[in-house]
Amino acid sequence: MPIPPPTAIVTTKSTPVCHGAAPKPSVFPYKMRILLVSQMYPGPSDPDLGVFVAELERELRRRGHEIERAVLDRRSGGKLRFASLAREARRKARRFRPDVVYAHFLVPAGLIAALASKAPLVVTAHGQDVRNIGAVPGVRALTRWTLKRASAVIAVSRFLARELETKLPQARDKISVIDCGVDLERFQPRDQAEARARLGWDGRAPLFLCLGSLTERKNVVRLARAFSRLEKGSLVFLGDGPLRGELEGLAGVRVLGRVPHELVPTWLAACDVLCQPSLVEPFGQAPLEAMACARPVVATRLGGPPEFVPPDAGVLVDPMDEAALVRALESATGLPCPNEAGRAAAAEHGISAQAEKIERVLEQAVARRAGG
Repeated sequence: MPIPPPTAIVTTKSTPVCHGAAPKPSVFPYKMRILLVSQMYPGPSDPDLGVFVAELERELRRRGHEIERAVLDRRSGGKLRFASLAREARRKARRFRPDVVYAHFLVPAGLIAALASKAPLVVTAHGQDVRNIGAVPGVRALTRWTLKRASAVIAVSRFLARELETKLPQARDKISVIDCGVDLERFQPRDQAEARARLGWDGRAPLFLCLGSLTERKNVVRLARAFSRLEKGSLVFLGDGPLRGELEGLAGVRVLGRVPHELVPTWLAACDVLCQPSLVEPFGQAPLEAMACARPVVATRLGGPPEFVPPDAGVLVDPMDEAALVRALESATGLPCPNEAGRAAAAEHGISAQAEKIERVLEQAVARRAGG
């Protein structure tokens, strides 16, 4: 479909959207051509990689937009895979001629997107990309340039927006806070007994579940120690990483590695408590999905979870305090399960609504460029 002239675009005057305020609505007589650039995307060998990117893409397509993508769908390949992503992004941009480029992660994907096309750029910051500023040589300068080039920046939590603004104050006037949302149909309350039967689970109750990489930041070893002090139930880790060896063989603990993403809702339905006491969590996708499944959670108080976990749906904990973590596990087992409060809180973050907010940011980026 040909792109209409600037006079065909009607929009309200746009202003920066900060700390969770909804972008101002705009009315476009055509659907956008969006080039999606991401360094994380589900692939045959890594179906759990960047699932949130694919789900947002699906929602934007449902809203009628035409999307081309340049993505990395594997963990392997080292840094050379980013050169491959850059070549693909340039090739797709020349052929597709997007109205707007939508990137996930500031550097390298946002930088690659900025260099691939002269179209307006919107980039989402997810966490590690912000933590790398000042920690990895050269990233501050590259991120500063990417932000200068971007029409808008999305942060997945107010916590992450503040961190980005602290490190690069020039980002403040461009930041919107919009998380990636949760599919409320896929993640919904289900019968616990049926879920456990489907999984063949017959371990001791209560069942504590931890989703994510087995890394120091995810605080999995301290979680396992706290669980052992609780002296009841079972703890299951779904994920892989360098700390796997320190978890395997512990009493009451099972490490199942990565599982197909389609099984995650079943595991959430089977559990009694979802645990994510990370040292820091920029947003907290796993707790949000668990709450959508009406399961209580134990989550870190450092990062995004305090922004959406109410006290009747979960327990927020100091991730460095092992004794507090033991108490949090105990307290969480006393919360209602199914947990209607958690489901209600998660419903405010439905992926359809989040995609609509992102759509408005993309529209405003196009409108500003059209208006000169």
